[in-house]
Amino acid sequence: MGIRAIAATGEHGEGEAALRHVRRHFITVDNLRAAVTRLVNATFAARATAWWGRGTACASDSKKFGSWSSNFMTEYHARYGGNGVMIYWDVERKKVCIYSQLKSCSSSEVAAMIEGLLRRCTDAEIESNYVDTHGASVVGFAFTELLEFRLLPRLKNIGSIRLYRLDDTPPGWPALGSSLTRPIRWDLIEQQ
Repeated sequence: MGIRAIAATGEHGEGEAALRHVRRHFITVDNLRAAVTRLVNATFAARATAWWGRGTACASDSKKFGSWSSNFMTEYHARYGGNGVMIYWDVERKKVCIYSQLKSCSSSEVAAMIEGLLRRCTDAEIESNYVDTHGASVVGFAFTELLEFRLLPRLKNIGSIRLYRLDDTPPGWPALGSSLTRPIRWDLIEQQ
């Protein structure tokens, strides 16, 4: 619904020119982010921690939305098919969105997850972040460890994952025996 349609319908008494003036001068990305921040922080302040717990974790994921081809961010999405853009959400305990961002279909989910953790603009004390299989990568684990966040991926292919042993000694966890492969190549890590 455009501004003209909003001005023509409803019982607010504002004309199209007044609505365009408000949009042009007051509805900016910074003002919208500030409004969302105030709303989220007020929600956290009003919540009873005895019922809701302390919000220390969030989940990150993206959703594809169809968009016009004239939008510069529009791309063809190979996995979901069709043209569109991706909105990446960081949601605290399935209840409150603490950060969202527009991203292209081919951009990294790991980069979007880290950006959401760093720019969340709320008073939420986030200690860990849940992601799907696409958000789990060596780079993601490295950066979240350096930033003191726990990356907790939900791994779709967990049955086929192979773990590396610390050294050549037999593993101390017999239940992981079939999942453990060769020792870590510490010389390669040191070289890199």
